[in-house]
Amino acid sequence: MNKTMLVLRHELVTTLRRRSYLLLAFGIPLLAILIFGGFSILKNDSAGDQDAPPETETSELEVEGYVDQSGLISVIPESVTPGHLVAYAGEEQAQQALASGEIAAYYVIPENYIEVNEVFYVYPDSRSLTDDGQPMTMLWTLLVNLLGGDAELAGRVWNPMDLEVTNLAPEPEHDRFSGEDCSRPGSACQSNILIRLLPMAMTVLFFTFFMTGSTHLLGNISTEKENRTIEILMVSISPQQMLAGKIIGLGITGLLQFVVWIGTIFALISLGGQTLNLPQEFTFPASLLVWGLVFFLLGYAVYATLMAGVGAVAPRLKEANQATFVVLSPLFLSYLVGVIAPTTGASHAALPTALSLFPLTAPVAMMMRLTTTGVPLWQLLLSAGLMLITAYLILRAVAAMFRAQNLLSGQSFSLGRFFGALLGRT
Repeated sequence: MNKTMLVLRHELVTTLRRRSYLLLAFGIPLLAILIFGGFSILKNDSAGDQDAPPETETSELEVEGYVDQSGLISVIPESVTPGHLVAYAGEEQAQQALASGEIAAYYVIPENYIEVNEVFYVYPDSRSLTDDGQPMTMLWTLLVNLLGGDAELAGRVWNPMDLEVTNLAPEPEHDRFSGEDCSRPGSACQSNILIRLLPMAMTVLFFTFFMTGSTHLLGNISTEKENRTIEILMVSISPQQMLAGKIIGLGITGLLQFVVWIGTIFALISLGGQTLNLPQEFTFPASLLVWGLVFFLLGYAVYATLMAGVGAVAPRLKEANQATFVVLSPLFLSYLVGVIAPTTGASHAALPTALSLFPLTAPVAMMMRLTTTGVPLWQLLLSAGLMLITAYLILRAVAAMFRAQNLLSGQSFSLGRFFGALLGRT
């Protein structure tokens, strides 16, 4: 047991010191959190700016005067704030009021206003030439007085019709999705691409976990065989102790990577629904975390053990890599189905269901189905049970392959020899 722990500790320390592992396991999730946090802050700031009223130089209308040489203005409409249009008998008085700051500017309605339809606007030199003052106030005042002081009639002239629009255009795009289900990931939610593609993303993620974990174990064993380190190990440790230490040690690092990635995804989706424009009814299935952990551990046990068997039989890493495709072919099949099925709404068709129950394809296929919709409990238990039995049988077979005869042999690798050793025939 102590020797197994030494191998386990060595694998943990070696893996945790690798920059590539640290970047993949922690760097990318941390970068995603930083980008998401920055995007959330920018979005909240922009939303706050949109909600706030636009800033103006004054929160109220400026006080202005007017000189009515035409005698047209006899009443100031009630809608004009009292005191914001001040009448002056002549331009001299208006000029004095403007100079003293009592008014910001003043209008001059000429005697022949009806004929020329012109109003003069007088403002200080410091005022911008592009500033048109508050023309709506004077326009409304003139209109009311032109209509004999009838503000109601002036309102109808100002807005001559209450337009009622009937839209004969085709149904808007968003109405096409009125019957969709966006409460959980899957193709049933057509209006949100993130929800629709989340099952496919989980498939890719799990496939990557199994690939990196199992191939790293294969490379580790093959490298030690090539540099003859394994010959030194065989003097003081049994092959079974070395196998157990390597599988458990690398399994812990793979589990750590899995927890960080899945936890990051769960946190970003749960806490950042508004930033990601997720519907209010959307919920990330919490049960996915529990079952994801179960299927990750079982899937890792199956494929890491198989790849360890390849490393035990293959004399060199190059030959071991040639066998990788054959050993991982079931995983490739479940990956292809897991990527295609969610986009076509066929997550619970016969083929994905069968693959989620078959032990060698279950880890990826079952996680795709779990992400998409609910999976019956009996199927989850059956799949997990079959994987557990398969992992136990493969572990026993590979443990028998981890003999000094195989580890120290220089024989060329062949699939026949590998499967023969796996079945205990050699």
